[in-house]
Amino acid sequence: MTAFNDLSLLRAFVCIVEGGSISAGARRLKLPQPTLSRYVRTLEEHCGVALLRRDTHRMSLTEAGEADQRLHDDQAALRGHLRLFATIDFGQSTVTRLISSFLQINQDVTAELRYTNRPARMIEEGCDAGIVAGGITDESVIARPAGKIMRYLTASPAFVKGRGPAKEPSDLKSWPWLSLSGAQFGGSEKVTLYAPKQPDQPIPIKCVLVSEGVTSMREAARAGLGIAILPDWLVREDIVSRRLV
Repeated sequence: MTAFNDLSLLRAFVCIVEGGSISAGARRLKLPQPTLSRYVRTLEEHCGVALLRRDTHRMSLTEAGEADQRLHDDQAALRGHLRLFATIDFGQSTVTRLISSFLQINQDVTAELRYTNRPARMIEEGCDAGIVAGGITDESVIARPAGKIMRYLTASPAFVKGRGPAKEPSDLKSWPWLSLSGAQFGGSEKVTLYAPKQPDQPIPIKCVLVSEGVTSMREAARAGLGIAILPDWLVREDIVSRRLV
């Protein structure tokens, strides 16, 4: 693999330039400073010129470095093959639609979509980017929030009627729960409930079903198996129709 095709080298170069120093780039990428220094040397050896101008306090681009960055910004802008991953249900319902619109506008780009709910190691698995509904478990990636997903505590009307009303969040500890597997979704041993103008309320839970996908959890909730925390994009129609409450 050439230096310019190695995503980790190029990303290190960009982070150093944006941060103004190797130490800033190392903090951003959570990598040792010697590793980033080695990445820069590899790129400079490949180019045959110095890409960074070093002084006492900061690092800046040389003329060759500026030209190299412009070249690769132009080349990577809107052409090539994009490898993406997304969480399963959100990816199939929402990300596919967004990527389809993007590809129709940018016809020099092709894409590959991978769906997984297990923690993904992006660089090792050859992915360029990911859209994840949940927490980030790969500390080597640079993450940006793309939006918020509202989640609701839901159950079937028959299930709630059979259990009776819960007066306090702690009353839900003994109820059967449906949960997503995976550390990025918070695990299956506790949940944290949120309400306007109220303190966060973590409670331990007892799961009767742990699933990799929210669609299967919705079906189990509809069937009256237990209660689940589900995203608004999935259960909005169920709540309106009273299939879930």
